[in-house]
Amino acid sequence: LAFCRGRIVRVPKGPLIRVVGTEVAIPCSVSDYDGPSEQNFDWEFSRETDFVRIVSTWDSTFTSEEYQKRVGRGDIKLRRSSNDAVELVIRNIQPADQGRYKCSTPSTDATVQGNYDAEVQVKVISDGLSVSGSKARSSTSLRLSEGDSFKLRCSATTTSPEHTHLHVTWQVKSGSSWRDILSLTHEGKFQPGPGYEERYRSGDIRLDTGANDTYRLSVSQASSADGGAYRCLVSEWVRGADGSWQKIQEKSVEIATVSIQRTGECSWWAANVSVTERDSLDLTCNITTDRSGIFQAEVMWYFSASPDDTLSDAQLLLSMDHDSVVSDSTLISLSHVDRNSYRLLVRDVDVEDSGYYFCEAAIWVPLHNGSWHKVVERTSAPVSVVVTALEPDYDVFLNASKTPKFSDDPTELNCRITNVQDTEANIRFTVSWYYRQRLPGDDVVAEQLLASMDADWALLLGDRGRERIQNGEIILSKKSADTFSLRIQWTSESDRGDYFCVISAWSRHRNNSWVKSKDVTSASVNIFWATQDYTLTVEAVKLKPFFVAGHTFEMTCKVSSKNIKTPRYSVLITAEKPLTDQSSPNGTTRIISLNQDSVVRLEDWTDQTRVDGVVLEKVQENEFRYRMYQTQISDAGLYRCVVTAWSPGGGGMWREAVNGLSNPIQIDFQTSGPVFNVSVHSDSPTIYQGEVADLLCIVTTEGMPLEPDDMSFDVSWFAVRSFALDREPILLASLDRRGIVMQSRRNGSSELSLERISPLEFRLRVHGCEDHDFGNHYCVVTPWVRSATGVWQREPDIRAKPIFLSVKMDVLNAFKYPLLIGIGLATAIGLLSCLIGYCSSRWCCKKEVQETRRERRRLMSMEMD
Repeated sequence: LAFCRGRIVRVPKGPLIRVVGTEVAIPCSVSDYDGPSEQNFDWEFSRETDFVRIVSTWDSTFTSEEYQKRVGRGDIKLRRSSNDAVELVIRNIQPADQGRYKCSTPSTDATVQGNYDAEVQVKVISDGLSVSGSKARSSTSLRLSEGDSFKLRCSATTTSPEHTHLHVTWQVKSGSSWRDILSLTHEGKFQPGPGYEERYRSGDIRLDTGANDTYRLSVSQASSADGGAYRCLVSEWVRGADGSWQKIQEKSVEIATVSIQRTGECSWWAANVSVTERDSLDLTCNITTDRSGIFQAEVMWYFSASPDDTLSDAQLLLSMDHDSVVSDSTLISLSHVDRNSYRLLVRDVDVEDSGYYFCEAAIWVPLHNGSWHKVVERTSAPVSVVVTALEPDYDVFLNASKTPKFSDDPTELNCRITNVQDTEANIRFTVSWYYRQRLPGDDVVAEQLLASMDADWALLLGDRGRERIQNGEIILSKKSADTFSLRIQWTSESDRGDYFCVISAWSRHRNNSWVKSKDVTSASVNIFWATQDYTLTVEAVKLKPFFVAGHTFEMTCKVSSKNIKTPRYSVLITAEKPLTDQSSPNGTTRIISLNQDSVVRLEDWTDQTRVDGVVLEKVQENEFRYRMYQTQISDAGLYRCVVTAWSPGGGGMWREAVNGLSNPIQIDFQTSGPVFNVSVHSDSPTIYQGEVADLLCIVTTEGMPLEPDDMSFDVSWFAVRSFALDREPILLASLDRRGIVMQSRRNGSSELSLERISPLEFRLRVHGCEDHDFGNHYCVVTPWVRSATGVWQREPDIRAKPIFLSVKMDVLNAFKYPLLIGIGLATAIGLLSCLIGYCSSRWCCKKEVQETRRERRRLMSMEMD
């Protein structure tokens, strides 16, 4: 494929036949080229043998002297259509321009492949096309009425020496642009213009040919859209060498100016109409026309919900054809009042009949053969009809049959319909319940929907109270035909506020659907009862004034409350640790809790060795006791009781009333024990791959000396895989005070070992170090000290300063074995090659050579040469 690729220059396949005096555009393009995307082109012309330079895209001095004036005037120019294509444009082409035109492209390729120029023959013929109107007049004026017919003629001939075809198009100009009506193409096909397809298929628009090369346009049932200037557009076409059709010239002539007068209108006798429900609607459509002869009218009535709806979107109510045949309808009738008036009567109107009504009328005239012909069709402007509903007359009264005096008491509201008048059997009542919160001052709060009913008495729940209604805490019912009830089983403080109801009246329509006709809102009823604020007091007491680490810490919480009915209490013990030991972001730790049902739960107490070390119990109804056994130094801090008072709510549920916080009780251990320090040491922090790295974690003590048996340590080793401490540390291994070693999971082949080599020294070894074992290494030590009472106390964690471990590669050891193996293989292959060559020349390729016998002659001396 690469060898077949090459530059290709293309021009149209000739000869190109053009008419004298017209504008000619000869395209030229190039493809499959190398170099820049924008290519240059040179054009040359030849009548016989020699080529004359015309114009170039890149050389302004390329033009020959005889073409300089035409190029300067713009009669000959190049028009670039893309980076790889141009057109040679010749305006007002003459017979002297007939000849061969060559398009060349300068080479920008790395190799010369393909063609770099192409030629096309241009033939210039004389102008033999003539177009004229009928009766030798350039234009006429026609005044017609809607529905009339008219005919227009034009003549078109050609005396071209070539075999050319004519393309005839009739056009009309009603505004600023010409529109195609009907064409007879150069291939002998009829082609209607946009918007004229239906009229062409029905035969209202025709194009006929007659004698003397005439083309006649016939238009039947003219409408106002047919008015304007008409012209005949004729173009001459010739078939090219490649079989395609080419237009070589075009001429037109204006034939006539047609004006269409309107012959009929539809109008109303009234504008907007308003009627009452159950009454009759009476509308009249008036038709005016200037036709004095025999005609018949066709009338159709339409209904639309919007004045902007089109005729296809509207609903057909009733129609009367030109034979006075009326379509059947039960509640709608259509009558012929006089020659030009038609009456629409709609009985027993409904609210759904509100909308826009309009009529469409068509005028039919008789033809000579006895058939009827539609000459005009008009649509009236819509008239607005408003049907007023018959609203029932009634009042709404809301009262509270039960009001709460205390929280959780029931509340019941009754919404009653009174003074009902002028109601029919087709009226139905539904209710909607609303709540409005009452705020101090003049602040306005929007009402909130509790529930409502639709026309089928289906219950629709609002956002407020949805869950309570579904759970049965709020009950909605209809006690009688005129009374609706709302009952709150257990009223809470959030239910205090204003309540009101809305009674809706629904009317049944002819299609058995229900439409809301009226809403009446009741006066609001306020639900409120006087309450006193809840008070809760919590006092924490430390039972033992002084104790040391390892002893039991004990405190009590006494609770007193007011204005709470039969309260129960839940207690939570919290501790505020020093800043060095905050187990939560806010510094407060939840230890243990006891709920109102006396169920104990450990909260954030996670010390597995002291699961049973804390106890919370209920001593009396309002007194609680907290114990902490074998206290540690890390337990130092402020301890409080957080108490919540609960009161019984509706449905046997407890609801939260008020919260209280006790005074703090401090645990502070005054000790003069030893001070521990930790450091990391390594004799060789820089090692080679495969070697063993030794890291020592050394603990030192200051202050009061301790026996080794009274000290124990938890040691954990961490590594940060970076030169700076900007990454998360990775746990390598840990050794607890009982001597149990735990290692983290590793991906490499190196191994770890952690051991205690002395009471205060711990060694970490990395066997077979690899590249990923580098980084900052440090240890974290947790001291444990045995007190005089024999209880082990945990000291705060101590972190050592990190030491950086570097792992290097031993270049000699890394390349020693590969070099030895390579030299050995090369030597073995060389010896094997020599052995194969020797054996082949010795036994496999040996030939017997017969040497010709030569006579022994003495050489002549050079002087005799």
